[in-house]
Amino acid sequence: MLQTNTSKVSRWDQHGREHTVRVRRTGVQRTITCDTCGWQKSTQFLPWLKAEEHLAETHQATVDPTGS
Repeated sequence: MLQTNTSKVSRWDQHGREHTVRVRRTGVQRTITCDTCGWQKSTQFLPWLKAEEHLAETHQATVDPTGS
């Protein structure tokens, strides 16, 4: 039986709007989905980096709300 786990990457844009990309893992496959625009991508490697790249390039959202 496959186990599904979900996490998210959130960033704010220069207008203070939050944008979130969810990373869903099923086995070795990961699917990343943007809550803002509906963009989706399947990947096996570096899903959080790809999520951050999408947020920066598409939504200009680069401010990490956790301060990291």
